[in-house]
Amino acid sequence: MTEWTWEYNGYDPADARLRESLCTLGNGYFATRGALAECSADEVHYPGTYAAGVYNRLTSQVAGRQVENEDMVNLPNWLPLRFRLPEEPWLTPDTATVLDHVVTLHLSSGLLERRTRYRLGAGRALLVRQLRFVHMADPHLAGLRTEFTAEGFSGTLETEAALDGGVTNAGVPRYRDLDGRHLTHVLTGTATADTVWLRCRTRTSDVRIALAARLTSPAPVTIGDDRFRAVQTTRLELAEGRTATVDKIVALHTSRDPAISDPLHAAVDRVGRAGDFDALLAPHLTAWAQLWRRAELDVDDEAERVLRLHLFHVLQTLSPHTADLDVGVPARGLHGEAYRGHVFWDELFVLPYLNLHFPEVSRALLHHRHRRLERARTAAWDAGRRGAMYPWQSGSDGREETQQLHLNPRSGRWLPDHSHLQHHVGSAIAYNVWQYCEASGDEEFLHTKGAEMLLQISRFWADSAVFDDRIGRYRIKGVLGPDEYHDAYPDADEPGLDDNAYTNVTATWVLARTLDVLRGLPEPRRRELAERTGLDEGELEEWEDISRLLHVPFHDGVISQFEGYAELAELDWRGYRRRYGDIRRLDRILEAEGDTVNRYQASKQADVLMLGYLFSPAELQGVFRRLGLSLDERIWRRTVDHYLHRTSHGSTLSGLVHGWVLARARRADAWKFCQEALQADIADIQGGTTGEGIHLGAMAGTLDLVQRGLTGLETRGGALWLDPVPLPELSSYGFTLRYHGHWGVRLRLERGLLEITVPASGRSPIEVHLPDRRTVRVEPGETGRLTLPD
Repeated sequence: MTEWTWEYNGYDPADARLRESLCTLGNGYFATRGALAECSADEVHYPGTYAAGVYNRLTSQVAGRQVENEDMVNLPNWLPLRFRLPEEPWLTPDTATVLDHVVTLHLSSGLLERRTRYRLGAGRALLVRQLRFVHMADPHLAGLRTEFTAEGFSGTLETEAALDGGVTNAGVPRYRDLDGRHLTHVLTGTATADTVWLRCRTRTSDVRIALAARLTSPAPVTIGDDRFRAVQTTRLELAEGRTATVDKIVALHTSRDPAISDPLHAAVDRVGRAGDFDALLAPHLTAWAQLWRRAELDVDDEAERVLRLHLFHVLQTLSPHTADLDVGVPARGLHGEAYRGHVFWDELFVLPYLNLHFPEVSRALLHHRHRRLERARTAAWDAGRRGAMYPWQSGSDGREETQQLHLNPRSGRWLPDHSHLQHHVGSAIAYNVWQYCEASGDEEFLHTKGAEMLLQISRFWADSAVFDDRIGRYRIKGVLGPDEYHDAYPDADEPGLDDNAYTNVTATWVLARTLDVLRGLPEPRRRELAERTGLDEGELEEWEDISRLLHVPFHDGVISQFEGYAELAELDWRGYRRRYGDIRRLDRILEAEGDTVNRYQASKQADVLMLGYLFSPAELQGVFRRLGLSLDERIWRRTVDHYLHRTSHGSTLSGLVHGWVLARARRADAWKFCQEALQADIADIQGGTTGEGIHLGAMAGTLDLVQRGLTGLETRGGALWLDPVPLPELSSYGFTLRYHGHWGVRLRLERGLLEITVPASGRSPIEVHLPDRRTVRVEPGETGRLTLPD
């Protein structure tokens, strides 16, 4: 194992799902889990393939109720390639003796390699080596090369390659009471002597899907079909010590693709024109080399290997190909079926990284949100609100997809799910609009689609705020915060909490920022926007008032998570840890005991402390000053300590946010949480969840921790602002970024020295601001070396 490879030695069925997730290959258009090609979906293996944005809606009977869910669809499996000796069972690591087994993920090249030696009897073995790619240059292609070497024998080996349309969504045990049969009208056929095809469609969304596969073998290829499978077989004559190679090239198209007339014709045509495996490898490697150059990362610590793996999976989910698609950020990547492939607020942790490397992808992801602005306005109207109410979970068309029920595996009970009340997702979208425009300098987007989203999100917050004469402030009631544990007050008949601090503070920021944007618009554009939306000065004055008078509760000198939080009971944390060990999912533990987490001062993940993740200390203090409230360093430190001791970290995002916040508030404790964020998926710290799909937000967040968190990097006012936090465990690092049209700007921080190199171009110099009020300008083609204050 090297810094550019991720390797697993030996075969362990218990780890198969985790390895399959972490060995997923993708290109932003589609991805395939790292399952072995000879293994079918069962309790051990799950060879899922997912195309970005392909969803289907089904209704199921669950706990006596009809439940509707939209899922990212598990597409027909293009991987199958199995093998056996004549008249013998098919060889798999679960049914045959495995002498050696090594799986290597090559990060630099986007290749998955496996080497397995099967024992075939006394003194006989079959060595199987496979190379797999999901093509990064042509997003519709994938390839599988299989090399067979006979050891201690010569003889015939039967191989069978297939396209399998008999798949379902069955990758998450918790969802097995839900209907997972998303594909229908599966048909197979033959295109040429070496090429087969399969086509189908989704049952309700009517997305047409087509695959074509070309098999190249040293022996004749026979074509057949087996119900939902297009099958190609070949009989290899193996000579001892000599290698026989079978190559499988596959093309995938759907009816969502632009510039095609029919997915089947497009897939057959593409695979027919594609070169052989070696010819396809060259542009694939070039595409990956370019991606790594644009996202260069250099960390003088063992964390670099994990960061590189995280970057690899971010690039596979949201590549430059994503810029051509109408898709959002699936919380679990294109790596599995957890959360049903839905889009949450995870782009809040993903876009800040992409903004400074692949701004065209960020822009596309924000276009996805803008296309669903009208749906968000409809949702607000249906809820009796003006403006735009974006959904907590969404899929294809932007409607609310949050489940009505969720299963507690500890108790076996299906429980009401109220997480759709997390309206702060709108603030996350507004934050991403602003961050993207500041990092890219894209005024055209800010003045058009960005301004429209900001306006409608602000309108929703203003209409949600109700003035309370008793306290002389506005209040926002009946919401959930990022914590997610608390969805109601103890013994309340209705869900929702009042004055969640995170919700109210971010709403204040959104209102203030929107006012700044609208006032800064060119007058003709502002007039157009006002005419289209019915905006007038009276409404702007109301926003100004609300943005200065939203209520933020405090107790005992700390920010309260929500109004009434201080009256909740304290939990016996030590006792629960002693009884249960891992209490990350404390909500499930308490519910199984007949209790509820709503009774306690206990959080699943950062809630109030998310404010320290989104905003620099100076900016956060500025928001509180706008509200007429004091937030000095002493109050913030007490707030951090209060929630740090009352959080179970039941989310992979929790370690990330706490590490980020503690780097400035309690530096000595920061690295422990940074390490937890780095280990979240590779060590599967959430107890089996990574096998259902990686946690994309946490992965991208660790990259942004190096890029912005530890550097204190802000993009505002047309300049880079830096306020580094030197952690002893991570004090030397470098990375490249794109900023305002400058490509390949390199920053390197090491022991109190900042080096910034701006590649030659015809653009203006970059202005850099340091915490001691120094300002320097670095011209294109120059390197600036700056000593940082202690």
